Amino acid sequence: MNTRIFLKLVVIMFFTTGIFSCKKQQLLTSGGTLAFSTDTLTFDTVFTAAGSFTTGLVIYNRQSDPIVVSSVRLEKGSGSYFHLNVDGYQGNNITNLHIAPHDSIYVFATVNIDPTNVTTPFIVTDRLIATLNNQDFSIPFTAYGQNAHYIVSDSLVAANNGTSKNNWDTILPYVVLHHCAIGSGAVLNIPPRCKVYMHQDARFFVYGTLNVGQTATQPSDSTIFQGDRLDRAYFGYVGYPGEWGGIYVIGGGTANINKAIIKNCGGSTPYYGYSIQPAALEVDSGGVLNITNSIVKNSIGHGLLGFQGSINATNCLVEGCGGEAFAVILGGKDSITSCTFANFGSNVLSHTNNPTVGVVNWLQLSLNEYIYSNVDVVMRNCIIWGSLDSEMVCDTSGSPAGTNARLLFDHCVVKKGTQVEAFAKFNSCVYTDPLFKDASKEDFHLPVSSPAVGTGTSNYLPAKDLEGTNRVPSGSGGYDIGCYQHSN
Repeated sequence: MNTRIFLKLVVIMFFTTGIFSCKKQQLLTSGGTLAFSTDTLTFDTVFTAAGSFTTGLVIYNRQSDPIVVSSVRLEKGSGSYFHLNVDGYQGNNITNLHIAPHDSIYVFATVNIDPTNVTTPFIVTDRLIATLNNQDFSIPFTAYGQNAHYIVSDSLVAANNGTSKNNWDTILPYVVLHHCAIGSGAVLNIPPRCKVYMHQDARFFVYGTLNVGQTATQPSDSTIFQGDRLDRAYFGYVGYPGEWGGIYVIGGGTANINKAIIKNCGGSTPYYGYSIQPAALEVDSGGVLNITNSIVKNSIGHGLLGFQGSINATNCLVEGCGGEAFAVILGGKDSITSCTFANFGSNVLSHTNNPTVGVVNWLQLSLNEYIYSNVDVVMRNCIIWGSLDSEMVCDTSGSPAGTNARLLFDHCVVKKGTQVEAFAKFNSCVYTDPLFKDASKEDFHLPVSSPAVGTGTSNYLPAKDLEGTNRVPSGSGGYDIGCYQHSN
């Protein structure tokens, strides 16, 4: 080909391509549309005065031309409960936002609802408006607010006994920020059906007496302890372990808990500083926990932890824990009756190392330094099961002379494996799968075919199960093991 002709063709192609490229990138100055990733931006319930909650949406440019969105704003402007961050710019009226062809920008919206005097959830609304070429496109914002009692680093002392500060109600929920400490000699009474929401760093410290749900009789009477993030979309509409700390019963303190649901917790560092996983409920030396008819679930650490304390548990379900569902460290005195301890893991919490139950009478302080104490644990009519080959560990090795150690499993269903120290005694126990109805869905009820049905003892047996169903003997004359009476 002639060189001059070839160069001419190249020049023609260059200018032709340039012309069409420029044409493609010409700004769309009239017409056009905007699309949103949702038709309504909805926030779940937000506690008033408890900080802000954020969610977001996307604004799309579906055209083949670039556009300039002249304004993204809130209809109520500076008076809105909502606040915007648009493509990295903060404010309630962001202007001149460029969006490339077939591209998008992100809008994050935060809501912070001021307290009001209402006692029921209320609604705040606004509207996001985006303007393209003098045409408005909009979607509504909706948030549900809830007023509450706020407990902020509160410490109850004995002198306050009998005041409203020490007797909570069910008119409004309670939100605990940082901690609620019940001092020595003080009493805090939390009634049935009270809802207690705990901030991420929140814990109860019980030096005095905590009474929860003492007059409750029905499952609907449950007092619920959970995290304060009610914008469940943030968590994918599931409860996550470690959303808050736990309840710590410290030397001399007593917690009497009945008909409670304690969930999504165990997230704070233990106060004593040892390398021990935190727990949903921990009882320290000299402390006493009496817990009945309650559920402890989804703790990132242990479920019930005795640290030289005393735990008396009846008709309780403890399941889905990152650590042991029931653990005793450095000894203690514990009586556990008609409870179910189950760990199977989930998509938010693995179960690969820690067994369901662990009992030791020592604590390792350094590489070669241990301290020891007495241990006395009796478990009657309990189920200990999970997905590991062995769901229990017990050890008193190295105990000095004069140290007392007792661990008795009486009429229990136990997945014990082969590594069990001799001091653990098993009386009339069952070692086969209890056949929970559906452990993957946290249904730990028993079918009539379960080996836990009718193989329990009547000693210390509560009259009703966790749900208030009468405990009656099966056809063989024995009683059911675990927290539930079986159903057909």
